[in-house]
Amino acid sequence: MNDFIFHNPDKVYFGKSHLGNLPAELKAFGSKVLLVYGGGSIKRNGLYDEIVTLCKDNGIELFELSGVEPNPRHSTANKGAEICKREGINVVLAAGGGSTIDCAKGVAAAAKTPDGDVWKLVSGGVWVTEALPLVAILTNAATGSEMDAWAVISNMDTNEKIGLGGSALIPKVAFENPEYSYTLPSYQTACGAFDIFNHALDNYYLAGDATFDLLLEMQEAVMRTVVKWAPIAMNEPENYEARANLMWASSMALNTILDGGTVHGCACHAMEHELSAYYDITHGHGLAILTPRWLSYILDEETAPAIYRFGVTVFGVDSGLEPMDGAKKAIEACSKFCFETLGLKPNLSDLGIDTTHFKAMASHACAGGVITGLKNLSPADVEKIYEMCL
Repeated sequence: MNDFIFHNPDKVYFGKSHLGNLPAELKAFGSKVLLVYGGGSIKRNGLYDEIVTLCKDNGIELFELSGVEPNPRHSTANKGAEICKREGINVVLAAGGGSTIDCAKGVAAAAKTPDGDVWKLVSGGVWVTEALPLVAILTNAATGSEMDAWAVISNMDTNEKIGLGGSALIPKVAFENPEYSYTLPSYQTACGAFDIFNHALDNYYLAGDATFDLLLEMQEAVMRTVVKWAPIAMNEPENYEARANLMWASSMALNTILDGGTVHGCACHAMEHELSAYYDITHGHGLAILTPRWLSYILDEETAPAIYRFGVTVFGVDSGLEPMDGAKKAIEACSKFCFETLGLKPNLSDLGIDTTHFKAMASHACAGGVITGLKNLSPADVEKIYEMCL
């Protein structure tokens, strides 16, 4: 177990009846608000009208940045930063899923720079300590951006998808009402659910030698929650308990509670970001395609016990097997969950992806070195995992 510091100042309103607190929370920072949202789902589910009415009735001037992409572009964040600078915006309000919140974080950070260019922060690896305050209203359980210090921004001109981090990017307040996720299509629910699952798996003992029993069992609980409730949410979109369990699992998976004293590896995320950067696919689907193949690739006598435990505690694999046999059963169970339970297409070729960019993608994923984890991955290793996914 390693030394760690935990600090997460995000104030979370969880449940059905909290949105009336939004005006007071916004006005704590000022009365000029930039509302950031995506393709219009908040208009279809009524959230947009609620926000507009609450702001109007409480003397809050609302500006808008709409059309945020599923893999949010740096150019979109820069448009938001320009609005903030021009209008003297006091606080950024994100209403949507992880992509919208990530974009809003990029806006909030870029608005505090002289030229309003978020990509300079992203490409420069700047740890953001100054940004406009951010308030988030979550509508899709997936990335955990509603309660963490990270955003992922894409530059489609250069085929790059890179994380932007900083203490100033943690939302000041988050509203999590599971009802706002009722209108999500089954596919988006499935992809979001596996994103949650993989966040926990990335931070599991598979990431390295550092172990902390309490957190290992919490990580397993998050993954079990996804396995139990995701198919229910897909089959019963307005099942409140299912949506609520997934939404809180999203926040728990990546708000640094599960990082304490462990090693946070991101093998599948690092590899998937390249798929999204080159092919603009849905992040959670890419993760689902990669994860069982990654587990198969790193499986050997050394890693088998860890993978076997994952199978026993998360998927209920028989606990009386030899480690190698049990590990193989665990990978089979993970694959079945991805491609049968969640119904996601199993191969990159199903998404129109071939080997054209694999070498460049593998090199970018390793960032000039290796992806660390239970087994470190070189660019050659990553390229082989991509090929396994075809």
